[in-house]
Amino acid sequence: MLEKLESMRSDSLAEILSAGSPEQLQEVRQKWMGKKGLLTEVLKELGKLTAEERKTVGRLANEVKEAITAAIDRRQETILEEASAFSGEIDLTRPGTAVPAGGLHPITQMAYDLNDIFRSLNFEVYAENEITSELYGFDHLNFPPEHPARESMDTYWIAGTDEKRGAERLALRPHLTGASVRYLQQHGAPARFVYPGRVYRNEATDARHERAFFQYEALIVDRDFSFASGQLLVKSILEKVFGREVDVRMRAGFFPFVEPGFEIDMKCLVCGGTGCKVCKQVGWIEVMPGGSPHPNVLKAAGLDPAVWSGFYINIGLDRLVMMRYGVDDVRLFHSADLRFLGQFR
Repeated sequence: MLEKLESMRSDSLAEILSAGSPEQLQEVRQKWMGKKGLLTEVLKELGKLTAEERKTVGRLANEVKEAITAAIDRRQETILEEASAFSGEIDLTRPGTAVPAGGLHPITQMAYDLNDIFRSLNFEVYAENEITSELYGFDHLNFPPEHPARESMDTYWIAGTDEKRGAERLALRPHLTGASVRYLQQHGAPARFVYPGRVYRNEATDARHERAFFQYEALIVDRDFSFASGQLLVKSILEKVFGREVDVRMRAGFFPFVEPGFEIDMKCLVCGGTGCKVCKQVGWIEVMPGGSPHPNVLKAAGLDPAVWSGFYINIGLDRLVMMRYGVDDVRLFHSADLRFLGQFR
């Protein structure tokens, strides 16, 4: 009986390997494992053996059964793989399938373009972490203690630190401006640098606003830097970005970290100045606030405001991209919709 089982093992495995289709494999399965299969008939004879013989023969019979079952499963997988593989002739002269080309996100591309422009003007590109502190986000920037921007309705404070103060109170950076003080503390003056990055605001979203968006700030700190030179810088930057002269206007604006402060508007390029939802039907859209660094900010950076002055701008990077491509809803840039983003490859 033992020799018969060993012979059945080798014969069944050979037949399984020779099966070339699911149908043939099923025939082999029925031959050996079916209700009237050869191995099944052997298992029925176990009752006629003595207890000692039944123990030895039964163990080997189970091993043969498991070996046949495993071999059938492996062969079935192989047959399916072979059936799914390409079996026709290969024409090596045919061109291959082109790999789809990727591309930079339009906001990333705009940041790179601005980096190139500012580098050509001898600016350094600077970066810092996306988590900042109350010290650098507000205290060093001349925000009064009761300023509403410090509240959780505007700023995302990090859990566990929201009851602390100063350097121990952490937040997702609500703006990039704190980087100016950090840079000046590290490098001193004179200085000429830009610092692009993502910022976070706890606010309602609409066609012009997002909770996470990109800014691009630039700062010059030097002796006797004129306001007119800063105004010329702004016009030159916008002309480089859009490849032509852009209509701009400057109006007074208040920000705690600059004195004097201003806001720069450009004619809306989505509607051509006729009025749309992006510009709130006025034909102009604010793209960058700025001004001269406040004396208290210079002091926080370790500089004497009687010696040093400068010029600061904060470019709304998302809005500038909207103007470049005529997009009327900033939320599209952050949607991860490839149908939209694929247009900018």
